[in-house]
Amino acid sequence: MDPANRVANLITAPLRDMGFELVRAQISGAQRPTLQIMAEHIDHANMTVEDCAIISRALSALFDVEDAIEGAYTLEVSSPGLDRPLTRAGDYERFAGYEARVELHDPLAGRRRFRGRILGLFGDVVRIDMEGQIFDLPFEEIQRAKLIMNDELLALAEAGRAQH
Repeated sequence: MDPANRVANLITAPLRDMGFELVRAQISGAQRPTLQIMAEHIDHANMTVEDCAIISRALSALFDVEDAIEGAYTLEVSSPGLDRPLTRAGDYERFAGYEARVELHDPLAGRRRFRGRILGLFGDVVRIDMEGQIFDLPFEEIQRAKLIMNDELLALAEAGRAQH
């Protein structure tokens, strides 16, 4: 198991106990790696700087005990932001109707990159509408995906701020 997956498995339950969900755990850099933890509230309330600080303190203590990463590293905790990565199957249901950029591990229909409106998750495929052409992208083949910043996404954020 790669180090990022090992970290994700280690922190998923403690984050949930604190009222958060893991969006992504990612390790980058070689000399002094950065461990990026991206999390959100379980109820999808807006994240604050204090939320990130709470998660950082709790995970730092956990990592000190578990020694999840070898050597020195930098821990970075953040919210997913508006143009968030889509990492979980449920993200494609939650953000159905919004525009996204999706990249596959292997080509499908002669292409690896797709940009269009998410139609949702249908079994184990993500359906995306690219200007009237519908593609079914196997969820397991998705290498990376993220929402595209546009007026609709900004309106969603404003609506979220008004609710909380």
